[in-house]
Order: sequence, then C-alpha cells, then structure tokens
Amino acid sequence: MQTGLFDLLTPDAVIAAVEASAEVVLDGSVQRYPSYVNRVYGLKDDNDTELIAKFYRPGRWSAEALRDEHRFLLDCAGAEIPVVAPIADSGGNTLHTVEVEEEEGQTESFHFALFPKRGGRSFDAETDDQWYRLGSLIGRCHTVGAQRRAEHRLSLSPDRVTAAYVEQLLTARLVVGEATEEFAAVCRDTLQRITARFDGVPLIRIHGDCHRGNILDRPDTGLLLFDFDDMMNGPAVQDLWLLLPDYADQCTRELTMLLDGYEQFSPFDHRTLELIEPLRFMRMIYFLAWRAAQMNDHWFRESHPDWGSEAFWIKETEDLRTQALVIARTEA
Repeated sequence: MQTGLFDLLTPDAVIAAVEASAEVVLDGSVQRYPSYVNRVYGLKDDNDTELIAKFYRPGRWSAEALRDEHRFLLDCAGAEIPVVAPIADSGGNTLHTVEVEEEEGQTESFHFALFPKRGGRSFDAETDDQWYRLGSLIGRCHTVGAQRRAEHRLSLSPDRVTAAYVEQLLTARLVVGEATEEFAAVCRDTLQRITARFDGVPLIRIHGDCHRGNILDRPDTGLLLFDFDDMMNGPAVQDLWLLLPDYADQCTRELTMLLDGYEQFSPFDHRTLELIEPLRFMRMIYFLAWRAAQMNDHWFRESHPDWGSEAFWIKETEDLRTQALVIARTEA
C-alpha cells in the first residue's frame, strides 16, 4: 500500500519542478486544489496564463501507464471530444519526472504533467435532453476508446483486479476485528459468483471513474469530461452506471436516455446491463483499496480519524453483504 511522500511537495518544490522540466517560467503563485489520490496545483506563467500541474502519487502508476492516460486524452482531443488534454513540451513529451530530496538526503521521484486550466459549472442532468447529452458524450469518447488498447493499464475483471484488491487489504492486515473473516468470505464468494458474467465481454479504453463530479458544463463549449486518472480497459457500461442517481431499476428513464444518446455514436450491448450491480460491488472494494493507499497521508488521518477501526470494517462488511444480496436478486 504505497502512500507517497507528498509532504515534500512544498510550493517552492512545485515551482522548481515545473520550471525545470516543462519549459515554462512561472510567476511564483501556487494554489492547491482538492485531490484525493494525487496532488493538483494551480499555477500561472509569466504571460498570466493559468495552468494546472498534476503530480501523480508515487508507486500508483508506472510511467508507461500514465502515458496510456495521456494518449487516450490526446486521441479524444484529436477527435474534437471535449476533454482536458496534457500540454506537450517542444519534444512532444507530456509526462515529466522530478526528484525531490528528503531531509535525510534520500529522494522521492514524482511524475507530473501540465494541463490548461478549464473552468465550468457542475452538471446534474435532470431533463431527458440532458441525459441524452451525457450519453452522447460518453458514446463519442468510447468510439475513440475502442480504436486501441491501453497496454499498461488495468483490464477490469472481478477475478484478477478486484480479487487482488481484496488480498492486498487482507495481507496488509488492514481489516481488523470480528469483521475480518466475514469480509474475506463475502468478497471471495461474491467475486467468484460474478466472474462468469464478464466472460466474453469486450473491453475498451474507458474513463473508469465517470461520475457527475468529473463532468463540467461550460457555457461556450458544452459538456467537458475530465480527470482520466482511473482510465482502464473495461466494459462500456462502467462509464454509464456511475452517472445514474440510483439503482438502475429505479431510474429506467435516465438509463434509457443515456443509452439513446450513447448509441448515436457507439454500439452498446444491452446484455451488459446485468454487470451494473456486480460493478457496483467491485467499485466498493476498489474504493476501500483507494482509501487504504492514502491512510498514512497527514491530511487523510486528520479528515478520517475512524478509518480502519473495527467499527468501520463492520459497517463496510455489512454494506458489501447488502450489495451481494442485490446481486443475488438479479440472478433470480
């Protein structure tokens, strides 16, 4: 469970890294933006152009995997899909690396990238037309995503990717107390039961974390899809169900309009709708592993003092058991 050493990223270190590696001169101002996994900073160059510097959590993705993310973004931008693509230097590089020295003389290596700043309003779809617009955006993105694989990214599957997260949590002895055995059992039993559903399902490059918080509405250009940090090879339905306000059977109107918009640009196999509740279970486990990777960060300990307690794991296990029952009902 790599935690990274983001305390080393002082404003001076950020400025020095960006100026040395990305061929820009900055005005010295640094604004930190909220970000759970990585560190994101607002900067200005000497022409008063606003930039975003994204420093990736050490140990989470390899340089090749980060280049897969950038390639997907550049492919989308080349197809005029509204995303925020990384800025390339004169050599065409979008990914940079800096080593920051610790007090003891050791160093920590950080990958980072620069992006143009893009503002906009949060977008909560309500009308049929708005849901249709959302589906159209994802369909356009997936048309590009299907054109090549992300060779160094995860390929979403319950028996490999999600099962590995479960084993990481258990091996690190993060699950404690009375919940340990039941957590292990409900995870392993449910993942074993749902694995066959994914057999033969096409995997394409997808956003991976396509919830409404990663979509902005810009008055001049329309919807904007951003934060491809979790991009992966996965089933198309993963980027659709996360947009829904409730369980799929409770929001059939929204899902219908999403798919109507989506299918204007990309085909969709409606049989994969049966993956929605298994994918929800898998995301719950992913979220636990995601938070575990941050548990030693100073801000995380202050913000979530009860994370990892016995009471915490009892509650999480109960939620997983409830979702397993939802999945069982879809099999009936």
